[in-house]
Amino acid sequence: MTTRTKSPQIEAGGAVVEPEQLRRATLASSVGSALEYYDFYIYGLASALIFGPLFFSPLGESGAVIASFATYGVGFAARPFGGVVFGYIGDRFGRKMVLILTIGLMGMASFAIGLLPTFEQAGMLGAVLLVALRILQGLGAGAEQAGATTLISEVAPRRRRGFFASLPFVGIQLGTLLGAGTFALMALADKEVLQGWLWRVPFLASVILIVIAVFIRLRLKETPVFQELEKHKAVVKNPVGQIWKHSKKNVLVGIGLRMGENGNSSVYSALLVSFISLPAGVFPGDKFIGPTGLLIAAGCAAVMVVTFGALSDRFGRVPVYRYGALFQAVIALPAFYLVTLGNVTLVWAVMAVGIALGVQSMLGPQCALLPELFGSQHRFTGVALSRELSAVLAGGFAPMIGVALLAATNHSWLVPALYSLVLAAISFVTTFFTPETNGRDLVLVEDAK
Repeated sequence: MTTRTKSPQIEAGGAVVEPEQLRRATLASSVGSALEYYDFYIYGLASALIFGPLFFSPLGESGAVIASFATYGVGFAARPFGGVVFGYIGDRFGRKMVLILTIGLMGMASFAIGLLPTFEQAGMLGAVLLVALRILQGLGAGAEQAGATTLISEVAPRRRRGFFASLPFVGIQLGTLLGAGTFALMALADKEVLQGWLWRVPFLASVILIVIAVFIRLRLKETPVFQELEKHKAVVKNPVGQIWKHSKKNVLVGIGLRMGENGNSSVYSALLVSFISLPAGVFPGDKFIGPTGLLIAAGCAAVMVVTFGALSDRFGRVPVYRYGALFQAVIALPAFYLVTLGNVTLVWAVMAVGIALGVQSMLGPQCALLPELFGSQHRFTGVALSRELSAVLAGGFAPMIGVALLAATNHSWLVPALYSLVLAAISFVTTFFTPETNGRDLVLVEDAK
């Protein structure tokens, strides 16, 4: 007769968790991150390279690109509303439920984009439906990363939380690799084929990730931190009210920290692609160099996000974040000047350094830092609001504003360079108002101070 031994337990944020639960949580969060950023990059790249002539052709070449990026920004504008709604559900009814709802909403909206009629087929109806689906995408994405971050932080071992909390964000790079790789291959196709039907394939293919993610998340357990809240009847009925009453400062800190990271992610992944491929750009009309550069950058970033997360366990969240923001600010002007030299290798190097070193040096420590800023009763809502309000301010409309400024300044390279510099400087200054949270007990209901 065999006896089944009980799985060893590890300490996680003041509670205990089985290693199997940690593995499932990491996998579930990673697949969700992959889907979100697959959607993020295929939509961003489609906005930069395809959606303009497909849905907004009457506006002319520059106008169509600006309108295309406006729909990109609309999705970000919807994210705070998704963060509030799903953050409330996550703090009120549990983290697991939200992760299933958000992945379904976000994924099905992406799939439906692949079925839309173009302007040539249905006039402005296609553009209207594109905006509507982008809003649904944004509502789901508004809590997806907040949920993944909260889930893994509440399950991870306290002393290695930075490392484990950054692991799901390898999924971000996987999604980027899938999205950018798909577009890099599609760019090799004939233009008529690409704009005829091939552009639909990346959106329709997202259904594969949806099925995988839902299957994995249905097998998740609730986090030990939320179980502790339920056990002691400490779940609050109005987490949004709690945030407003007790956490305004930390929400502002979270927004400030995210400006350099999220904003520069959009600058390097979307605005830079337009900068080099627009008619007045360095490589006019080229639809291959940008996606290929993102492919290289994502491969490097997959390693670096975990590296910086682990470094924050050793040296603290705030020091790693501070030097990361400073590095991003320092490279801004020389990086974008190098892009103007017309050397493809230099363009790829700039994208790799900006995304893999600049952005990830902030994202790595941020994965654990944002959940550690907030108390357990309203953590999901706090993380969601910090992430998504900053996403609107920094990342969502960065490409649209940037393209408009490029048009107004005769395509000056100083536009993306100064944009990158200012966003990084905001995060650098914010670190001096940020409490060190490394090793914090996540069962505590009070915010970090």
